[in-house]
Amino acid sequence: MRSGAKVAVVGSVFAVVAGGVGYGGYNLWNGVTGGDSTVGTRAESAPRSGPVTGDEVTSTARDFLAAWAAGEADRAAQLTNDPVSAGPAVLGFREGAAVSEAVITPGTPVGAKVPFTVAATVTFEGVSKPWTYTSELTVVRGQSTGRPLVKWAPTVLHPKLTAGGTLRTGAAKTASVKAVDRAGKELTAEKYPSLGPILDELRKRYGAKAGGTTGIETWIDSGSEAVPDTTVLVLSQGRPGTLRTTIDADVQAAAEKAVKAYGSAAVAAIEPSTGAIRAVANSPAGGFNTAFLGKQAPGSTMKIVTAAMMMQQGLAMPGDRVECPADVTWKGVPFRNLDHFKIDGGTLAQSFRRSCNTAFIKALGPLSEKDVEDTVLGETARRSFGIGLNWQVGVPAADGSVPESSGGETAASYIGQGRITMSALNVASLSATVRDGGFRQPYLVARSLDDRTFATADRLSPAVASGLQQMMRGAATAADGTATRAMAGLPSPKGAKTGSAEVDAQSTSNSWFTGYSGDLAAAAVVQSGGHGGDAAGPVVAQVLRAG
Repeated sequence: MRSGAKVAVVGSVFAVVAGGVGYGGYNLWNGVTGGDSTVGTRAESAPRSGPVTGDEVTSTARDFLAAWAAGEADRAAQLTNDPVSAGPAVLGFREGAAVSEAVITPGTPVGAKVPFTVAATVTFEGVSKPWTYTSELTVVRGQSTGRPLVKWAPTVLHPKLTAGGTLRTGAAKTASVKAVDRAGKELTAEKYPSLGPILDELRKRYGAKAGGTTGIETWIDSGSEAVPDTTVLVLSQGRPGTLRTTIDADVQAAAEKAVKAYGSAAVAAIEPSTGAIRAVANSPAGGFNTAFLGKQAPGSTMKIVTAAMMMQQGLAMPGDRVECPADVTWKGVPFRNLDHFKIDGGTLAQSFRRSCNTAFIKALGPLSEKDVEDTVLGETARRSFGIGLNWQVGVPAADGSVPESSGGETAASYIGQGRITMSALNVASLSATVRDGGFRQPYLVARSLDDRTFATADRLSPAVASGLQQMMRGAATAADGTATRAMAGLPSPKGAKTGSAEVDAQSTSNSWFTGYSGDLAAAAVVQSGGHGGDAAGPVVAQVLRAG
């Protein structure tokens, strides 16, 4: 949130342009000097009905834009179907945003919609800057009057304006910051689009600590602490302070390129030996940070945790025999393997690398010789992998959740379904923990900046760490490993785990993949991507190859 102090407007001229010709020039204080003097006063002998006509769309849009351009908020509001909401919003455009001049140019109507371009000048404390953007309005027929009216929505004034939001111009509350990667290379949203929201958050949290000063901006004040404000124009830059992050620009570039191949995907990469985050990318970029904040079922990547639990509970080690039937039933709930495959006389390592669901269910609970309580999986996730603890990354990030379960939900949890939720960052940390032998909380900026406390967990025992590394190596290198094709050509030491998570109302499962190569671990999720090795696998491999 910015201060919003000293928001003002001085002697100003507004105009609306129709068909490339000035419709009318208006002075904010002297009223109309040209145009239709009957704007907002027309009356019809009887209310009309039916769809609006082309002439009504053109004239109503012209009259509304003229009133808006004139700074006449009341008259503009009366030309909408919601004058109570429209009036203050139009007034705020002139006064709150400190718009000193504006020319509004309507485009060619398409049905009842009229696109238009706003070419404005914002002036604050002697600093002026042009501000141009496009939006559109829709003309509808008034329900009671039959008059053609602009259908009011905040997006009429600006495409990013939402209900409850207002336009403001003033001194920015947060200082400017120049974020750089671990080697000092500047990181910008233009070059790395996925970093846009993250850079905004870093500026808000650490701008002053990095030694920056504030500038002058126009922004959309969301009106809520839970929703961040949106900067739409920078009139003058403050002096930026330099903020070093853990990002590796080369790995980040590879991550951006990898997820761009899919309509909805996320990837995160971590250095196992330190917990430093080397990349984060989302598709679409620049919006919700799914890689950090996503809360989705992780599918069979969860078998990393389940396998650790089995070893810690003395149920099985990688070379021990574990049944892998085609189907299994847990407390009346049926589970099966992909294509109903089975492994006769197989081991835990074989079931892991082929991602046998039934092996990880049959070996536990009421179907096994040793019943494991419903709380043990969550305890293992927290105690050994840091899942569910309070991660202090430096920007908002989900901690992952493995809640207590019961009945068939417990069996589903063992294979990453049920109520378990994780982000790509959480799952990347699973691989990083295996690679290093212990959990190191991921972080984006040094904790010395704000003395935040990092989450900690117990290190894996040498036997469990070695066992997980062996099984993940098999999944990434064995002829029958589900991750072998994606991990081909990557240097050792390496390991991986695939996952597919079924989601209600989705015909195709989400594709998950996590792995490590050398001192870099990564995880990706592709919405409706199918098998883990088919979509998410190539994303992770591309990122690891850049490390």
